[in-house]
Amino acid sequence: MLNFILQRLLNGVLVLIGVIIIIFFLFNILPVNSARLTMGQRADAASVEVIEREFRLNEPGWKRFLLYVNDLSPLSFHNQVNENSLTFLDAEDYRFNKIFALGKYSLVLKNPYLGRSFQNRRKVSTILSEKIEPTIYLAVVAIVFASIFGIILGIIAALNQFTYIDNAAVVSSVIGISVPSYFSGFILSLIFGYTLHEYTGLNFVGSLFETNLMGEEIVVWKNIVLPAIALGIRPIAIITQLTRSSMLDVLNQDYIRTARSKGLGHYTVVFKHALRNALNPVVTSISGWFGALLAGAFFVEIVFDYKGLGYQTVTSLLNFDFPVVMGSVLFIASVFILVNIFVDILYAILDPRISIKTG
Repeated sequence: MLNFILQRLLNGVLVLIGVIIIIFFLFNILPVNSARLTMGQRADAASVEVIEREFRLNEPGWKRFLLYVNDLSPLSFHNQVNENSLTFLDAEDYRFNKIFALGKYSLVLKNPYLGRSFQNRRKVSTILSEKIEPTIYLAVVAIVFASIFGIILGIIAALNQFTYIDNAAVVSSVIGISVPSYFSGFILSLIFGYTLHEYTGLNFVGSLFETNLMGEEIVVWKNIVLPAIALGIRPIAIITQLTRSSMLDVLNQDYIRTARSKGLGHYTVVFKHALRNALNPVVTSISGWFGALLAGAFFVEIVFDYKGLGYQTVTSLLNFDFPVVMGSVLFIASVFILVNIFVDILYAILDPRISIKTG
């Protein structure tokens, strides 16, 4: 099992390195003058040159890539002699603990540094930390909603196989998988947030955290309802199908027939014996969906004007604020990798044969 976990961690690190390479070169081959965009089209050449030096945009591509990797790496080199050096990060950009010195450079241990925003010069990590909380709440509520209703619908469909209830559940699942989340969000917002607002009390648009007339930040929980439903429609369809097929497979097993032959009640057989074993693949699927919901929240947040990580990322992309976009994409990719590692380990715990085969 230990070898299996180490192998998955190593694979995750290699995938993350690949993501870093793709992110850097993708956002650095675009024919956009980021310094000019930051200062405006009427900025003088001297001001643009200052911005290029500040964000190291005047360096050749290979050097900027090494600097970017040095910024992200927990172990990196730091120049303590000249804090204005363009070769290594300034001391004010991050807190570090020196491990040992190599001439005028030091190998230091630090938190990954994502750079600064082109638009407001704030640290990208600070911007993301302010926006990630609403998105995490949204993803958690969406996956809980999808899990509860998906499992219930899957059980009902399995217990009523080949009936109109089963057919309706299957058709609904196919439609749910096919419809994009942003389209579902638009329909839900139009119907329940606008047309039926008088009856539902839900808002057409709105964020989880809003500012009242007193200037105080308040939590508006009703604003998370429609975005969470829109975000949860696709996973609820997958979970319904998976629960249905898993339940049908378990219900045809010999030990289920044995339990019924012993005179056990129908609901005892279904919920105590069949459901517990049928939920193993469903649980791992639910775990894997969390990272996908964080990424899927991007356009749903735009539809509902929900000020989270997705809204910030799309807004930054439209403003060509590439450091924020790169940091956001890297964060989502890291969550995907960690969740996949967790799911693989969970699979191995539930079915030890997996770790034996791949370990």
